[in-house]
Amino acid sequence: MAPPEPEVFDVVIFGASGFTGKYVIREALKFLSPSSPLRSLAVAGRSRDRVAAALRWAAAPAPPPEGVVILVADADDPASLAALASRARVVLSCAGPFRLHGHAVAAACAAAGADCLDISGEPEFMERVEAELHEPAARSGSLIVSACGFDSVPAELGFLFHSRQWEPPSAPVTVEAYVSLQSTKRIVGNIGTYESAVLGVANAGQLQALRRSRPRRPRPNIPGSPPPKGSLIEGHNPLGMWAMKLPSADTVVVKRTLSTVTEHPEGLPGAEETPEYAEQRKSFWSSVKPAHFGVKIASRSLMIIVRFLITGLFIGLLANFPFGRYLLLKYPEFFSAGMFSRAGPTEEEVKSASFKMWFVGHGYSDVAQASERGSKLDKEVITKVSGPEVGYITTPIVLLQCALVLLSQRGNLPKGGVYTPGAVFGPTDLQQRLQENGVSFDVHVTRAGR
Repeated sequence: MAPPEPEVFDVVIFGASGFTGKYVIREALKFLSPSSPLRSLAVAGRSRDRVAAALRWAAAPAPPPEGVVILVADADDPASLAALASRARVVLSCAGPFRLHGHAVAAACAAAGADCLDISGEPEFMERVEAELHEPAARSGSLIVSACGFDSVPAELGFLFHSRQWEPPSAPVTVEAYVSLQSTKRIVGNIGTYESAVLGVANAGQLQALRRSRPRRPRPNIPGSPPPKGSLIEGHNPLGMWAMKLPSADTVVVKRTLSTVTEHPEGLPGAEETPEYAEQRKSFWSSVKPAHFGVKIASRSLMIIVRFLITGLFIGLLANFPFGRYLLLKYPEFFSAGMFSRAGPTEEEVKSASFKMWFVGHGYSDVAQASERGSKLDKEVITKVSGPEVGYITTPIVLLQCALVLLSQRGNLPKGGVYTPGAVFGPTDLQQRLQENGVSFDVHVTRAGR
């Protein structure tokens, strides 16, 4: 006889039958145990049959655990989302594009007081959720954190790790992240990422209007002068790779974290944090140094950079017109030069892929030099974050570890509100957890001069 369903589940995975959702289920099953913070699990989506098939795939070759419950919920059905959120401690929101499907999930969690983590990399969605749901979430005790996947935890924790390598009196001025995606087989990207990029460009005006309507957030005090914009494509950098500027959510999220820490120099206090954690939090943020941050896609092959450039040009030219959007979304393989496909990658392709994210920082060996006329940046620090395939392996790893931190350390975290991953998880043991699960953080080089 099956055990009775719990009234409230530790984790509910919404969008469980999607491309990424089924990998999130598989990762969650690794930690589902009576001795784990994750003791009860539900998986949810619009179709019970599709969710059941995703659960069977994730559990294979074993049968699905008896205690995992399937819930039916639809982003277009507020009542079903309210019922789902009322039965969750933490909702893992995996149904994108998030500007279409994510807001209703976050709103249901804010109303119910459930915590919500999503894997969005869409700036407009994230900033709109913050603008519209921060106050309701703070009142109900719902902690809502977007970008808890490859977008943007490796960039956030990678930047914070890099920043803390600048021992006083040195200080960074610029930090550029170079993202290198590698594979022994040709691999196609998640179609949801491509669709989000198309819709993001199409609705860029809405994001700008939203930003104009909100109070200007404080900017961190960064020594020296802002860096020049530089060229779109570069062929000379400390890594010896071709690189192209990337309009990445990572840049937006890191800047939001730095703004939050500018407002709260000791970080965000926990609802019921221990004295030990309070001291750890304050010590952590006192060692973080702000810097101008940007992201570039990098490769030793110029042709890969050209393919990204072609995809960006197509999206930039066509996404603002209804017929252009139709073409972009109808024929992703053509307009992305084969980088994205509705079929998604095979399991073998996923296993063959990995990423490296290099953080190249330039600054002063003594921050006092910043006030001297004609002073030049005289110190370089290079760190690296690396791990497995970004969309289907790293993203589930990151999302589940964020959830486990929430479940096991909830009192040390803010009572509620909408925040970035770095602002919430920076002082926790999330980096250590990621290192134990295949995502590495390393110091590559520290040297004087550029």
